[in-house]
Amino acid sequence: MTHLARVAQEIKNIGLYDLVLQDVQKIADKTNVEENEILEIMQKNPQILEDYKQINVEYNLSNIHLRDIDMSLIAEKCKEKAKKVNENLSLLREIEKYTLDFEQSSTLVIIFSIEFFVLFSVQYFIVLLNLKEWQILIYSIFASSIAVAWWYGKKEQKKYIQNAKIFYEKYDETLAMIDILEKEGCIKKSDLIIEECEEHV
Repeated sequence: MTHLARVAQEIKNIGLYDLVLQDVQKIADKTNVEENEILEIMQKNPQILEDYKQINVEYNLSNIHLRDIDMSLIAEKCKEKAKKVNENLSLLREIEKYTLDFEQSSTLVIIFSIEFFVLFSVQYFIVLLNLKEWQILIYSIFASSIAVAWWYGKKEQKKYIQNAKIFYEKYDETLAMIDILEKEGCIKKSDLIIEECEEHV
């Protein structure tokens, strides 16, 4: 569902992917690479595509370069499958963020940020406000916050794993359904491809 021609075009022309472009240039051993060369390099070096996808997920951009099927243009016999494809595409876009490694997710960054703030606050209360007689209680609260953060982190990590599994299952299912719809003459996959990202335009 990721349109490789679009990927190559975006890597070449959009600053968001400069680090990926630098990797491509390093592999190509030249600074000016064409889109067809980027496509070839992606074929031989799948990590380039993975890096592109990672950036998109981090910036809330979808790697699903397919639009929903226009139900008004679909024959009656195809509507049930087309509706299911649209539902799957919607779900995939919604849970795509869970394909990111939890260790690199914003959720973990937020947890660490909150804990850093709590630690700073603990030091502030004890040292600057001269609350040394309360330090055991304050440190206990800090320890409790670490326990809560650890529990929440584990819960979120489990959520990432579960949703990533659902994502990949639905991804394969949706691709198969699109292929069936195309074979049955209901749609043309090429009509569903989103050639460029509106967020970049």
